[in-house]
Amino acid sequence: MGMYLNSRFPYEEYKNIAGTRFFVDKSAMLDEVISSMAVDGQRYLCITRPRRFGKSVMANMVGAFFGRAVDGKCLFDRLQIAESANYEKYRNQYDVISIDFSRMPRDCSSYQQYITRIQDGINQELMKAYPRLGLSLEGAVWDNLQLIFEEEWGKFVFVIDEWDAIFHKAFITEGDRMDFLAFLKNLLKGQPYVELAYMTGVLPIAKYSSGSELNMFQEYNMAVSERYGTYFGFLEAEVDSLFHIYRQTAKNPRITRKELKRWYDGYQTASGERLYNPRSVVCALTDNQLRNYWTSSGPYDEIFYYIKNNIEDIREELVLMVSGERVKSAVQEYAATATELASRSQIYSAMVVYGLLAYDAETGEVMIPNKELMDRFNELLLSKDSLGYVYKLAKESERMLKATLWGDTETMIQILKFAHDTESPILSYNSEIELSAVVNLVYLSARDRYRVEREDKAGEGYVDFIFYPQRQGDENIILELKVDATPEEAIRQIKEKNYALRFQGKLGEKPKYTGRVLAVGISYSRKTKEHACRVEALTLPSGSPCRALS
Repeated sequence: MGMYLNSRFPYEEYKNIAGTRFFVDKSAMLDEVISSMAVDGQRYLCITRPRRFGKSVMANMVGAFFGRAVDGKCLFDRLQIAESANYEKYRNQYDVISIDFSRMPRDCSSYQQYITRIQDGINQELMKAYPRLGLSLEGAVWDNLQLIFEEEWGKFVFVIDEWDAIFHKAFITEGDRMDFLAFLKNLLKGQPYVELAYMTGVLPIAKYSSGSELNMFQEYNMAVSERYGTYFGFLEAEVDSLFHIYRQTAKNPRITRKELKRWYDGYQTASGERLYNPRSVVCALTDNQLRNYWTSSGPYDEIFYYIKNNIEDIREELVLMVSGERVKSAVQEYAATATELASRSQIYSAMVVYGLLAYDAETGEVMIPNKELMDRFNELLLSKDSLGYVYKLAKESERMLKATLWGDTETMIQILKFAHDTESPILSYNSEIELSAVVNLVYLSARDRYRVEREDKAGEGYVDFIFYPQRQGDENIILELKVDATPEEAIRQIKEKNYALRFQGKLGEKPKYTGRVLAVGISYSRKTKEHACRVEALTLPSGSPCRALS
Protein backbone atom coordinates (compact mmCIF):
# COMPACT_ATOMS: atom_id res chain seq x y z
CA MET A 1 0.00 0.00 0.00
CA GLY A 2 1.39 3.40 -0.93
CA MET A 3 0.83 6.64 -2.78
CA TYR A 4 1.54 5.01 -6.16
CA LEU A 5 1.45 1.21 -5.81
CA ASN A 6 -1.92 -0.19 -4.75
CA SER A 7 -3.02 3.12 -3.29
CA ARG A 8 -6.34 3.25 -1.42
CA PHE A 9 -6.92 6.73 -2.80
CA PRO A 10 -8.78 5.77 -6.04
CA TYR A 11 -11.18 3.54 -4.13
CA GLU A 12 -11.91 6.13 -1.44
CA GLU A 13 -12.41 8.91 -3.96
CA TYR A 14 -14.72 6.87 -6.16
CA LYS A 15 -16.64 5.52 -3.19
CA ASN A 16 -17.22 9.07 -1.98
CA ILE A 17 -18.55 10.13 -5.39
CA ALA A 18 -20.71 7.01 -5.70
CA GLY A 19 -22.34 7.80 -2.37
CA THR A 20 -23.47 11.30 -3.31
CA ARG A 21 -27.03 12.33 -4.11
CA PHE A 22 -26.30 13.21 -7.74
CA PHE A 23 -24.04 10.31 -8.69
CA VAL A 24 -24.36 8.97 -12.25
CA ASP A 25 -23.33 5.35 -12.77
CA LYS A 26 -20.93 5.16 -15.70
CA SER A 27 -19.33 1.87 -14.64
CA ALA A 28 -20.41 0.14 -17.86
CA MET A 29 -17.31 1.74 -19.35
CA LEU A 30 -15.23 -0.82 -17.45
CA ASP A 31 -16.60 -3.56 -19.70
CA GLU A 32 -15.36 -1.66 -22.75
CA VAL A 33 -11.94 -1.20 -21.15
CA ILE A 34 -11.79 -4.92 -20.41
CA SER A 35 -12.79 -5.69 -24.00
CA SER A 36 -10.02 -3.42 -25.33
CA MET A 37 -7.48 -5.04 -23.06
CA ALA A 38 -8.47 -8.72 -23.21
CA VAL A 39 -10.23 -9.14 -26.56
CA ASP A 40 -8.78 -6.50 -28.88
CA GLY A 41 -5.26 -6.53 -27.46
CA GLN A 42 -5.33 -2.74 -27.06
CA ARG A 43 -3.54 -2.20 -23.74
CA TYR A 44 -2.90 1.53 -24.17
CA LEU A 45 -5.89 3.87 -23.90
CA CYS A 46 -5.76 7.65 -23.69
CA ILE A 47 -8.99 9.60 -23.18
CA THR A 48 -8.79 13.37 -23.60
CA ARG A 49 -11.58 15.72 -22.51
CA PRO A 50 -12.00 19.34 -21.37
CA ARG A 51 -11.41 19.90 -17.68
CA ARG A 52 -14.23 19.10 -15.28
CA PHE A 53 -15.74 16.52 -17.63
CA GLY A 54 -15.26 13.55 -15.31
CA LYS A 55 -11.80 12.36 -16.32
CA SER A 56 -10.49 11.96 -12.75
CA VAL A 57 -13.72 10.35 -11.54
CA MET A 58 -13.42 7.70 -14.23
CA ALA A 59 -9.69 7.22 -13.63
CA ASN A 60 -10.42 6.59 -9.95
CA MET A 61 -13.15 4.15 -10.97
CA VAL A 62 -10.67 2.20 -13.11
CA GLY A 63 -8.13 2.12 -10.29
CA ALA A 64 -10.72 1.10 -7.69
CA PHE A 65 -12.10 -1.69 -9.88
CA PHE A 66 -8.88 -3.34 -11.02
CA GLY A 67 -6.74 -2.67 -7.94
CA ARG A 68 -6.04 -5.00 -5.04
CA ALA A 69 -5.78 -2.25 -2.44
CA VAL A 70 -9.42 -2.54 -1.28
CA ASP A 71 -12.04 -5.19 -2.00
CA GLY A 72 -14.56 -3.25 -4.07
CA LYS A 73 -17.35 -5.84 -3.98
CA CYS A 74 -19.69 -3.82 -1.76
CA LEU A 75 -19.14 -0.76 -3.96
CA PHE A 76 -19.39 -2.29 -7.44
CA ASP A 77 -22.05 -4.94 -6.70
CA ARG A 78 -24.73 -2.24 -6.96
CA LEU A 79 -23.38 -0.67 -10.17
CA GLN A 80 -23.93 -1.54 -13.82
CA ILE A 81 -20.60 -3.34 -14.18
CA ALA A 82 -21.85 -6.06 -11.81
CA GLU A 83 -24.12 -7.30 -14.62
CA SER A 84 -21.12 -8.03 -16.86
CA ALA A 85 -19.83 -11.57 -17.38
CA ASN A 86 -16.36 -10.13 -16.77
CA TYR A 87 -17.21 -8.66 -13.37
CA GLU A 88 -15.85 -11.30 -10.99
CA LYS A 89 -12.98 -12.26 -13.25
CA TYR A 90 -11.41 -8.77 -13.31
CA ARG A 91 -12.53 -7.05 -10.13
CA ASN A 92 -9.61 -6.35 -7.77
CA GLN A 93 -7.25 -8.73 -9.54
CA TYR A 94 -4.31 -6.44 -10.34
CA ASP A 95 -1.53 -4.45 -8.80
CA VAL A 96 -2.25 -0.90 -9.86
CA ILE A 97 0.25 1.93 -10.19
CA SER A 98 -1.62 5.23 -10.01
CA ILE A 99 0.08 8.48 -11.04
CA ASP A 100 -1.65 11.86 -10.91
CA PHE A 101 0.73 14.10 -12.84
CA SER A 102 -1.03 17.23 -11.61
CA ARG A 103 0.31 16.69 -8.08
CA MET A 104 3.43 18.75 -7.41
CA PRO A 105 6.22 18.36 -4.83
CA ARG A 106 6.42 21.07 -2.20
CA ASP A 107 8.06 24.26 -3.55
CA CYS A 108 8.57 22.60 -6.93
CA SER A 109 10.65 24.74 -9.28
CA SER A 110 12.20 22.30 -11.74
CA TYR A 111 11.31 19.31 -13.86
CA GLN A 112 14.02 17.23 -12.21
CA GLN A 113 12.52 17.84 -8.78
CA TYR A 114 9.10 16.92 -10.14
CA ILE A 115 10.03 13.67 -11.90
CA THR A 116 12.48 12.52 -9.19
CA ARG A 117 9.70 12.56 -6.62
CA ILE A 118 7.61 10.26 -8.83
CA GLN A 119 10.41 7.86 -9.69
CA ASP A 120 11.71 7.62 -6.12
CA GLY A 121 8.19 7.20 -4.77
CA ILE A 122 7.39 4.29 -7.10
CA ASN A 123 10.78 2.65 -6.50
CA GLN A 124 10.43 2.86 -2.72
CA GLU A 125 7.03 1.21 -2.82
CA LEU A 126 8.21 -1.52 -5.21
CA MET A 127 11.16 -2.26 -2.91
CA LYS A 128 8.79 -2.57 0.04
CA ALA A 129 6.43 -4.87 -1.87
CA TYR A 130 9.22 -7.07 -3.28
CA PRO A 131 11.98 -7.02 -0.63
CA ARG A 132 13.76 -10.18 -1.76
CA LEU A 133 14.43 -8.99 -5.32
CA GLY A 134 17.13 -6.45 -4.45
CA LEU A 135 15.49 -3.59 -6.34
CA SER A 136 17.39 -0.30 -6.62
CA LEU A 137 16.13 3.05 -5.36
CA GLU A 138 18.49 4.88 -7.72
CA GLY A 139 17.65 2.71 -10.71
CA ALA A 140 15.08 3.37 -13.39
CA VAL A 141 11.51 2.47 -12.49
CA TRP A 142 11.17 0.40 -15.67
CA ASP A 143 14.26 -1.66 -14.77
CA ASN A 144 12.76 -2.55 -11.39
CA LEU A 145 9.41 -3.41 -13.00
CA GLN A 146 11.16 -5.54 -15.61
CA LEU A 147 12.92 -7.47 -12.84
CA ILE A 148 9.63 -8.03 -11.04
CA PHE A 149 8.13 -9.39 -14.26
CA GLU A 150 11.10 -11.72 -14.84
CA GLU A 151 11.16 -13.06 -11.28
CA GLU A 152 7.49 -12.99 -10.31
CA TRP A 153 5.59 -12.74 -13.61
CA GLY A 154 4.33 -9.51 -12.14
CA LYS A 155 2.01 -7.44 -14.34
CA PHE A 156 0.54 -4.04 -13.55
CA VAL A 157 -2.36 -1.81 -14.47
CA PHE A 158 -1.24 1.80 -14.86
CA VAL A 159 -3.79 4.54 -14.22
CA ILE A 160 -2.34 7.88 -15.28
CA ASP A 161 -4.41 11.00 -14.64
CA GLU A 162 -3.74 14.49 -16.06
CA TRP A 163 -0.81 13.29 -18.13
CA ASP A 164 -0.34 16.76 -19.67
CA ALA A 165 -0.50 18.81 -16.44
CA ILE A 166 3.25 19.34 -16.36
CA PHE A 167 3.18 21.16 -19.71
CA HIS A 168 1.27 24.04 -18.15
CA LYS A 169 3.97 24.81 -15.59
CA ALA A 170 6.09 27.91 -16.12
CA PHE A 171 9.37 26.18 -15.22
CA ILE A 172 9.02 23.50 -17.92
CA THR A 173 11.33 23.92 -20.92
CA GLU A 174 11.07 22.31 -24.33
CA GLY A 175 13.87 19.97 -23.28
CA ASP A 176 11.90 19.02 -20.19
CA ARG A 177 8.93 18.12 -22.37
CA MET A 178 11.08 15.80 -24.44
CA ASP A 179 12.47 14.21 -21.28
CA PHE A 180 8.96 13.70 -19.94
CA LEU A 181 7.84 11.97 -23.15
CA ALA A 182 10.93 9.77 -22.97
CA PHE A 183 10.03 8.90 -19.37
CA LEU A 184 6.52 7.79 -20.39
CA LYS A 185 7.89 5.85 -23.35
CA ASN A 186 10.47 3.99 -21.26
CA LEU A 187 7.94 3.30 -18.53
CA LEU A 188 5.16 1.96 -20.76
CA LYS A 189 5.96 1.29 -24.40
CA GLY A 190 6.43 -2.35 -25.30
CA GLN A 191 6.87 -3.35 -21.68
CA PRO A 192 5.69 -6.90 -20.84
CA TYR A 193 4.70 -5.86 -17.32
CA VAL A 194 1.99 -3.52 -18.65
CA GLU A 195 -1.38 -5.25 -18.47
CA LEU A 196 -3.21 -1.99 -19.13
CA ALA A 197 -2.23 1.68 -19.36
CA TYR A 198 -5.26 3.91 -18.91
CA MET A 199 -4.36 7.60 -19.35
CA THR A 200 -6.37 10.84 -19.25
CA GLY A 201 -5.67 14.47 -20.02
CA VAL A 202 -6.90 17.57 -21.80
CA LEU A 203 -4.30 17.86 -24.55
CA PRO A 204 -3.86 15.37 -27.39
CA ILE A 205 -0.81 13.14 -27.08
CA ALA A 206 -0.07 12.91 -30.79
CA LYS A 207 1.18 16.49 -31.09
CA TYR A 208 3.81 15.95 -28.43
CA SER A 209 4.59 12.50 -29.65
CA SER A 210 5.32 13.42 -33.26
CA GLY A 211 7.77 10.56 -33.52
CA SER A 212 7.24 7.16 -31.93
CA GLU A 213 7.34 8.02 -28.21
CA LEU A 214 3.70 7.42 -27.38
CA ASN A 215 2.26 6.06 -30.61
CA MET A 216 1.22 2.87 -28.81
CA PHE A 217 -1.73 4.74 -27.30
CA GLN A 218 -5.15 4.64 -28.92
CA GLU A 219 -6.53 8.11 -28.27
CA TYR A 220 -10.21 8.99 -27.81
CA ASN A 221 -11.30 12.62 -27.84
CA MET A 222 -14.74 14.24 -27.60
CA ALA A 223 -14.75 15.88 -31.04
CA VAL A 224 -14.34 12.93 -33.40
CA SER A 225 -14.04 9.67 -31.39
CA GLU A 226 -17.35 7.88 -30.91
CA ARG A 227 -16.10 5.19 -28.55
CA TYR A 228 -16.29 6.13 -24.84
CA GLY A 229 -18.20 9.25 -25.87
CA THR A 230 -21.17 8.75 -23.55
CA TYR A 231 -19.09 8.18 -20.40
CA PHE A 232 -17.81 11.75 -20.04
CA GLY A 233 -20.44 14.39 -19.51
CA PHE A 234 -24.10 13.77 -18.70
CA LEU A 235 -26.62 12.55 -21.26
CA GLU A 236 -30.16 13.93 -21.52
CA ALA A 237 -31.73 10.95 -19.74
CA GLU A 238 -29.13 11.09 -16.98
CA VAL A 239 -29.89 14.74 -16.31
CA ASP A 240 -33.60 13.88 -16.27
CA SER A 241 -32.91 11.37 -13.49
CA LEU A 242 -30.80 13.82 -11.53
CA PHE A 243 -33.45 16.49 -11.87
CA HIS A 244 -36.07 14.09 -10.53
CA ILE A 245 -33.88 13.43 -7.49
CA TYR A 246 -33.43 17.16 -7.06
CA ARG A 247 -37.18 17.79 -7.14
CA GLN A 248 -37.73 15.06 -4.57
CA THR A 249 -34.98 16.08 -2.15
CA ALA A 250 -34.43 19.86 -2.37
CA LYS A 251 -36.21 21.79 0.38
CA ASN A 252 -37.27 24.59 -1.94
CA PRO A 253 -36.40 23.63 -5.53
CA ARG A 254 -35.94 26.77 -7.61
CA ILE A 255 -34.39 25.37 -10.80
CA THR A 256 -36.48 24.27 -13.75
CA ARG A 257 -35.50 21.50 -16.15
CA LYS A 258 -35.58 23.96 -19.04
CA GLU A 259 -33.20 26.33 -17.25
CA LEU A 260 -30.80 23.49 -16.48
CA LYS A 261 -30.67 22.68 -20.18
CA ARG A 262 -30.20 26.30 -21.24
CA TRP A 263 -27.32 26.82 -18.81
CA TYR A 264 -25.29 23.62 -19.14
CA ASP A 265 -26.29 21.66 -22.27
CA GLY A 266 -24.86 22.21 -25.74
CA TYR A 267 -21.92 19.83 -26.04
CA GLN A 268 -22.25 16.59 -27.93
CA THR A 269 -20.53 13.30 -28.56
CA ALA A 270 -18.98 12.54 -31.94
CA SER A 271 -22.04 10.37 -32.66
CA GLY A 272 -24.36 13.32 -32.05
CA GLU A 273 -25.72 12.66 -28.54
CA ARG A 274 -26.27 15.73 -26.37
CA LEU A 275 -23.92 16.29 -23.45
CA TYR A 276 -24.19 18.48 -20.37
CA ASN A 277 -21.25 19.86 -18.42
CA PRO A 278 -21.30 17.37 -15.50
CA ARG A 279 -19.64 19.49 -12.83
CA SER A 280 -21.92 22.44 -13.45
CA VAL A 281 -25.08 20.32 -13.36
CA VAL A 282 -24.13 18.69 -10.05
CA CYS A 283 -23.06 22.00 -8.48
CA ALA A 284 -26.24 23.75 -9.60
CA LEU A 285 -28.52 21.04 -8.23
CA THR A 286 -26.54 20.79 -5.01
CA ASP A 287 -26.55 24.56 -4.44
CA ASN A 288 -30.10 25.02 -5.77
CA GLN A 289 -28.73 27.89 -7.85
CA LEU A 290 -27.88 28.45 -11.51
CA ARG A 291 -24.56 30.20 -12.05
CA ASN A 292 -21.17 29.77 -13.66
CA TYR A 293 -19.42 26.88 -11.90
CA TRP A 294 -17.11 25.82 -14.69
CA THR A 295 -14.64 28.69 -14.60
CA SER A 296 -13.93 30.08 -11.18
CA SER A 297 -11.94 33.18 -12.15
CA GLY A 298 -10.97 35.30 -15.17
CA PRO A 299 -13.51 33.65 -17.51
CA TYR A 300 -13.46 36.06 -20.43
CA ASP A 301 -9.69 36.57 -20.14
CA GLU A 302 -9.29 32.83 -20.63
CA ILE A 303 -11.34 33.00 -23.81
CA PHE A 304 -9.48 36.11 -24.95
CA TYR A 305 -6.16 34.26 -24.62
CA TYR A 306 -7.05 32.14 -27.63
CA ILE A 307 -8.19 34.93 -29.93
CA LYS A 308 -5.93 37.86 -29.03
CA ASN A 309 -3.33 37.14 -31.73
CA ASN A 310 -5.84 36.90 -34.56
CA ILE A 311 -8.85 39.04 -33.72
CA GLU A 312 -9.47 40.28 -37.27
CA ASP A 313 -10.06 36.81 -38.73
CA ILE A 314 -12.70 35.78 -36.22
CA ARG A 315 -14.22 39.03 -34.95
CA GLU A 316 -17.32 38.87 -37.16
CA GLU A 317 -17.76 35.18 -36.46
CA LEU A 318 -17.70 35.88 -32.73
CA VAL A 319 -20.62 38.25 -33.28
CA LEU A 320 -22.48 35.50 -35.13
CA MET A 321 -21.81 32.92 -32.41
CA VAL A 322 -22.82 35.28 -29.60
CA SER A 323 -26.10 35.77 -31.46
CA GLY A 324 -26.61 32.00 -31.44
CA GLU A 325 -25.34 31.09 -34.89
CA ARG A 326 -22.92 28.30 -35.82
CA VAL A 327 -19.70 28.78 -37.77
CA LYS A 328 -18.11 26.32 -40.19
CA SER A 329 -14.63 25.25 -39.14
CA ALA A 330 -12.39 22.22 -39.42
CA VAL A 331 -11.25 21.08 -35.99
CA GLN A 332 -7.65 19.96 -35.67
CA GLU A 333 -7.23 19.16 -32.01
CA TYR A 334 -3.44 19.17 -32.26
CA ALA A 335 -3.67 22.95 -32.64
CA ALA A 336 -4.40 23.19 -28.91
CA THR A 337 -0.72 22.61 -28.24
CA ALA A 338 0.54 25.31 -30.60
CA THR A 339 2.60 28.06 -29.00
CA GLU A 340 0.99 30.69 -31.23
CA LEU A 341 -2.54 30.25 -32.50
CA ALA A 342 -2.24 31.86 -35.93
CA SER A 343 -5.27 30.76 -37.96
CA ARG A 344 -8.99 30.75 -37.21
CA SER A 345 -8.97 26.95 -37.51
CA GLN A 346 -6.27 26.67 -34.85
CA ILE A 347 -8.11 29.09 -32.56
CA TYR A 348 -11.42 27.26 -32.82
CA SER A 349 -9.70 23.89 -32.50
CA ALA A 350 -8.01 24.93 -29.26
CA MET A 351 -11.27 26.33 -27.88
CA VAL A 352 -13.07 23.07 -28.67
CA VAL A 353 -10.35 21.02 -26.95
CA TYR A 354 -10.63 23.18 -23.83
CA GLY A 355 -14.43 23.12 -23.87
CA LEU A 356 -14.91 26.83 -24.62
CA LEU A 357 -16.75 25.97 -27.84
CA ALA A 358 -18.76 22.92 -28.85
CA TYR A 359 -18.27 21.06 -32.12
CA ASP A 360 -20.82 19.28 -34.30
CA ALA A 361 -18.89 16.58 -36.14
CA GLU A 362 -21.75 15.90 -38.56
CA THR A 363 -22.01 19.47 -39.85
CA GLY A 364 -18.43 20.57 -39.16
CA GLU A 365 -19.57 23.61 -37.18
CA VAL A 366 -18.47 25.22 -33.93
CA MET A 367 -20.77 27.11 -31.58
CA ILE A 368 -21.07 28.54 -28.08
CA PRO A 369 -22.69 25.63 -26.25
CA ASN A 370 -24.81 27.18 -23.50
CA LYS A 371 -25.61 30.17 -21.32
CA GLU A 372 -22.75 29.45 -18.93
CA LEU A 373 -20.25 30.03 -21.74
CA MET A 374 -22.39 32.59 -23.56
CA ASP A 375 -22.19 34.87 -20.53
CA ARG A 376 -18.40 34.70 -20.67
CA PHE A 377 -18.37 35.62 -24.36
CA ASN A 378 -20.70 38.52 -23.64
CA GLU A 379 -18.24 39.78 -21.02
CA LEU A 380 -15.48 39.50 -23.60
CA LEU A 381 -17.30 41.65 -26.15
CA LEU A 382 -18.11 44.27 -23.53
CA SER A 383 -14.62 44.44 -22.04
CA LYS A 384 -11.97 44.18 -24.75
CA ASP A 385 -11.45 47.37 -26.75
CA SER A 386 -9.01 45.52 -28.99
CA LEU A 387 -12.10 43.96 -30.62
CA GLY A 388 -12.54 47.31 -32.35
CA TYR A 389 -15.98 48.11 -33.75
CA VAL A 390 -17.48 45.03 -32.02
CA TYR A 391 -16.50 46.45 -28.65
CA LYS A 392 -17.82 49.90 -29.57
CA LEU A 393 -21.18 48.51 -30.67
CA ALA A 394 -21.46 46.34 -27.58
CA LYS A 395 -20.80 49.39 -25.42
CA GLU A 396 -23.66 51.18 -27.24
CA SER A 397 -26.04 48.41 -26.22
CA GLU A 398 -26.97 50.00 -22.91
CA ARG A 399 -28.04 53.16 -24.73
CA MET A 400 -29.93 51.04 -27.29
CA LEU A 401 -31.98 49.30 -24.62
CA LYS A 402 -32.78 52.58 -22.88
CA ALA A 403 -33.90 54.12 -26.20
CA THR A 404 -36.10 51.12 -26.91
CA LEU A 405 -37.81 51.28 -23.52
CA TRP A 406 -38.48 55.00 -24.04
CA GLY A 407 -39.61 54.56 -27.63
CA ASP A 408 -36.75 56.80 -28.83
CA THR A 409 -36.59 55.48 -32.38
CA GLU A 410 -34.30 58.28 -33.58
CA THR A 411 -31.55 57.11 -31.20
CA MET A 412 -32.20 53.48 -32.18
CA ILE A 413 -31.77 54.36 -35.87
CA GLN A 414 -28.65 56.38 -35.08
CA ILE A 415 -27.01 53.41 -33.33
CA LEU A 416 -27.97 51.00 -36.11
CA LYS A 417 -26.57 53.44 -38.71
CA PHE A 418 -23.33 53.60 -36.72
CA ALA A 419 -23.23 49.79 -36.83
CA HIS A 420 -23.84 49.70 -40.56
CA ASP A 421 -21.26 52.36 -41.37
CA THR A 422 -18.43 50.26 -39.94
CA GLU A 423 -16.30 48.33 -42.43
CA SER A 424 -17.34 44.70 -41.99
CA PRO A 425 -18.76 41.97 -44.24
CA ILE A 426 -21.23 40.92 -41.56
CA LEU A 427 -22.90 44.32 -41.77
CA SER A 428 -23.75 43.96 -45.46
CA TYR A 429 -27.09 42.48 -44.38
CA ASN A 430 -27.25 39.94 -47.18
CA SER A 431 -29.77 38.04 -45.07
CA GLU A 432 -31.75 38.42 -41.88
CA ILE A 433 -29.11 36.28 -40.12
CA GLU A 434 -26.58 39.11 -40.42
CA LEU A 435 -29.15 41.68 -39.36
CA SER A 436 -30.05 39.46 -36.38
CA ALA A 437 -26.38 39.20 -35.38
CA VAL A 438 -25.90 42.95 -35.39
CA VAL A 439 -29.17 43.60 -33.56
CA ASN A 440 -28.13 41.05 -30.95
CA LEU A 441 -24.82 42.89 -30.56
CA VAL A 442 -26.40 46.32 -30.07
CA TYR A 443 -28.70 44.82 -27.42
CA LEU A 444 -25.90 42.86 -25.70
CA SER A 445 -26.07 44.59 -22.32
CA ALA A 446 -29.81 43.83 -22.19
CA ARG A 447 -28.81 40.34 -21.07
CA ASP A 448 -28.05 41.76 -17.64
CA ARG A 449 -31.77 42.47 -17.22
CA TYR A 450 -33.36 40.03 -19.66
CA ARG A 451 -33.21 36.43 -20.76
CA VAL A 452 -32.95 36.91 -24.51
CA GLU A 453 -34.23 34.07 -26.67
CA ARG A 454 -33.88 33.84 -30.44
CA GLU A 455 -36.44 32.25 -32.75
CA ASP A 456 -38.53 31.25 -29.74
CA LYS A 457 -41.87 29.53 -30.38
CA ALA A 458 -44.41 32.19 -29.56
CA GLY A 459 -48.13 32.31 -30.26
CA GLU A 460 -48.72 30.96 -33.77
CA GLY A 461 -45.14 31.14 -35.07
CA TYR A 462 -41.52 31.90 -34.36
CA VAL A 463 -40.34 35.35 -33.36
CA ASP A 464 -36.84 36.75 -33.95
CA PHE A 465 -36.14 37.87 -30.36
CA ILE A 466 -38.07 37.68 -27.11
CA PHE A 467 -36.71 39.54 -24.08
CA TYR A 468 -37.92 37.90 -20.85
CA PRO A 469 -37.39 40.28 -17.92
CA GLN A 470 -35.44 39.08 -14.89
CA ARG A 471 -37.02 41.68 -12.60
CA GLN A 472 -40.67 41.86 -11.71
CA GLY A 473 -42.50 44.68 -13.50
CA ASP A 474 -39.93 45.32 -16.24
CA GLU A 475 -41.26 45.67 -19.76
CA ASN A 476 -41.54 42.52 -21.85
CA ILE A 477 -40.05 42.97 -25.33
CA ILE A 478 -40.78 41.23 -28.63
CA LEU A 479 -38.45 42.19 -31.46
CA GLU A 480 -39.11 41.34 -35.10
CA LEU A 481 -36.66 42.07 -37.94
CA LYS A 482 -37.40 42.75 -41.60
CA VAL A 483 -35.13 43.25 -44.60
CA ASP A 484 -36.64 45.24 -47.48
CA ALA A 485 -39.89 45.73 -45.57
CA THR A 486 -41.21 48.19 -42.99
CA PRO A 487 -41.20 48.15 -39.20
CA GLU A 488 -44.98 48.47 -39.36
CA GLU A 489 -45.08 45.11 -41.16
CA ALA A 490 -42.95 43.65 -38.38
CA ILE A 491 -45.36 45.01 -35.73
CA ARG A 492 -48.31 43.66 -37.71
CA GLN A 493 -46.75 40.19 -37.76
CA ILE A 494 -46.21 40.32 -33.98
CA LYS A 495 -49.88 41.13 -33.49
CA GLU A 496 -51.34 38.73 -36.06
CA LYS A 497 -49.34 35.78 -34.79
CA ASN A 498 -50.11 36.57 -31.12
CA TYR A 499 -46.44 36.49 -30.08
CA ALA A 500 -47.32 38.37 -26.87
CA LEU A 501 -49.10 35.29 -25.54
CA ARG A 502 -45.64 33.86 -24.80
CA PHE A 503 -45.51 36.02 -21.68
CA GLN A 504 -48.76 34.64 -20.25
CA GLY A 505 -47.43 31.17 -19.42
CA LYS A 506 -49.45 27.97 -19.37
CA LEU A 507 -53.18 27.83 -18.86
CA GLY A 508 -54.09 27.92 -15.20
CA GLU A 509 -50.69 29.21 -14.10
CA LYS A 510 -50.15 32.61 -12.54
CA PRO A 511 -48.51 34.86 -15.16
CA LYS A 512 -44.80 35.18 -14.48
CA TYR A 513 -44.38 38.35 -16.55
CA THR A 514 -46.66 41.22 -15.60
CA GLY A 515 -45.19 44.39 -17.14
CA ARG A 516 -46.02 45.99 -20.48
CA VAL A 517 -45.35 44.16 -23.72
CA LEU A 518 -43.38 46.26 -26.18
CA ALA A 519 -43.51 45.24 -29.84
CA VAL A 520 -40.34 46.41 -31.59
CA GLY A 521 -40.04 46.40 -35.36
CA ILE A 522 -36.65 46.99 -36.99
CA SER A 523 -36.22 47.05 -40.75
CA TYR A 524 -33.42 47.63 -43.22
CA SER A 525 -33.68 48.62 -46.87
CA ARG A 526 -30.91 47.27 -49.07
CA LYS A 527 -31.84 49.86 -51.70
CA THR A 528 -31.64 52.99 -49.54
CA LYS A 529 -29.20 51.50 -46.95
CA GLU A 530 -31.40 52.91 -44.20
CA HIS A 531 -32.94 51.48 -41.04
CA ALA A 532 -36.40 52.19 -39.67
CA CYS A 533 -37.75 51.41 -36.21
CA ARG A 534 -41.09 51.38 -34.44
CA VAL A 535 -41.95 50.61 -30.83
CA GLU A 536 -45.53 49.95 -29.82
CA ALA A 537 -47.05 48.84 -26.51
CA LEU A 538 -49.48 45.96 -26.96
CA THR A 539 -52.68 44.96 -25.19
CA LEU A 540 -52.80 41.49 -23.71
CA PRO A 541 -56.22 39.82 -23.42
CA SER A 542 -56.15 40.26 -19.64
CA GLY A 543 -54.60 43.73 -19.68
CA SER A 544 -55.59 47.27 -20.59
CA PRO A 545 -54.80 49.21 -23.79
CA CYS A 546 -51.43 50.95 -23.90
CA ARG A 547 -50.46 53.85 -26.09
CA ALA A 548 -48.13 53.49 -29.07
CA LEU A 549 -44.71 54.90 -28.28
CA SER A 550 -43.81 55.95 -31.79
